[in-house]
Amino acid sequence: MKKDRSNCPLTSALDIIGDKWSLIIIRDIFLGKKTFTEFIKSSEKIATNILANRLELLAANGLIKVTKLPNDRKTKLYYLTDRGIDMYPIIFEMMHWSDRNLNKQFGSIGMELLKSSKGRPADKVISKMTQSYLNVREEILAKAKQLVTDY
Repeated sequence: MKKDRSNCPLTSALDIIGDKWSLIIIRDIFLGKKTFTEFIKSSEKIATNILANRLELLAANGLIKVTKLPNDRKTKLYYLTDRGIDMYPIIFEMMHWSDRNLNKQFGSIGMELLKSSKGRPADKVISKMTQSYLNVREEILAKAKQLVTDY
């Protein structure tokens, strides 16, 4: 078992999500991406070896799980666990911090996410996004369960 660098709660979290790729993957799952290929097509251009490593790290730490596509047993579907869904408030706050503090033009994904939450209470936006994702996850798990019962 890997020894922690520190017993600081922030350091412990950063050991899992302290690089940009882990948070981008979690963001992308919230936005509907589910497969390795979909993650690779993200505008941030993550390298395949880094993506594979981060997916493994997120799974090993209980933020994501993997199932198979019902009609294609080779394709893996990645989905967030409750622990992974619990990351959304952090992602939300980081995006809004950037909007408030960085004098930068954001891309279409960022602009859409920021626009959809403008003028609305943060807790309502976060609740709606997490509930929406829970519905998506239920669909994924229902399809995977159907596959098991079909055999």
